[in-house]
Amino acid sequence: MTSVDPAILARLHAQAFAAPWSEVEFADLLNQAGVFAVVEPDGFILVRVVLDEAEILTLAVRPEARREGLGGRLTGQGALAAAAAGAVRLFLEVAEDNTAARALYDRAGFRQIGRRKAYYAAPDGARTDALVLGLDLRNNPDKAPLP
Repeated sequence: MTSVDPAILARLHAQAFAAPWSEVEFADLLNQAGVFAVVEPDGFILVRVVLDEAEILTLAVRPEARREGLGGRLTGQGALAAAAAGAVRLFLEVAEDNTAARALYDRAGFRQIGRRKAYYAAPDGARTDALVLGLDLRNNPDKAPLP
């Protein structure tokens, strides 16, 4: 993958999330083996590949650019790049109450394989479960993610 500016990722992430990651955090992640980003002007996906498994670390789309297919394109591009890097399974965690993200991942073929109780903390201290989703990158003919 080409070089990615952590400052750009941090700016996009801050527009997409109430608790954004910092430029330093993105720089640290991008310096790790197997971590790559697919970046477009209005969003990005950050993926880590370790051996034959990959994980979507974060997917960020500016609010003004949502519901236009960018999240699906980034998910598909990330899945294809992970498969090209040798991954056969792709995982992620999503907040149980994030219905928009859950619908996006469902359309891409992800299925729930687990749950992390009280994984996410809201600013008010409330806790939300994370759903662990997985996608088989080898055999997913009906809902293969597309760039």
